[in-house]
Amino acid sequence: MTSRKKSTKSPSGNRSNRAWIERHINDPYVQAATRHGYRSRAAYKLIEIDRRDRLLRPGAVVIDLGAAPGSWTQVVVEQLGTREAKLAGRVIALDVLPMEPIAGAETIQGDLRDEDVMQRLAQLLNGDRADVILSDMAPNLSGIGAADAARSAHLWDLALEFALQHLKPEGRFLTKAFQGSGYSQFVERRKA
Repeated sequence: MTSRKKSTKSPSGNRSNRAWIERHINDPYVQAATRHGYRSRAAYKLIEIDRRDRLLRPGAVVIDLGAAPGSWTQVVVEQLGTREAKLAGRVIALDVLPMEPIAGAETIQGDLRDEDVMQRLAQLLNGDRADVILSDMAPNLSGIGAADAARSAHLWDLALEFALQHLKPEGRFLTKAFQGSGYSQFVERRKA
């Protein structure tokens, strides 16, 4: 009689997927996000950055690129605060993915490279420029380092190009960038 080793694979057949789910569920930021009603743990990244750099101020016009599922947008709305039951500023969330509405934010679903999306944004801005542009855009990762780095770098460049067109001269720009191939070149180009 032969003995069979008990499988440690998840029902989907992927041990690492099960381990990721367990780490995710036990992550203190995921648990805090759930308690506080944030849509993802990414809210805490923006909260930490804002505490340090004071990006978000009442009255600001803020554009959130790559906004779905909306946790950064939630933080922006909270940080801008309200005056007389009205948001003290404007928040425009833009993403190619659908996003559940957030009170106090205007949402555009579409690709920022599409002309009709830019026309909708221009209508919402009504001649204004943004005080702050945030970009949490990230590509779907393939696991192929060079390809993922190139896709990420392309999104950094798109966000920067967008910021140069829509940001006030003294405005602030924050983008998520993974350190890897192309990162140091991106930083150096921004310093010039």
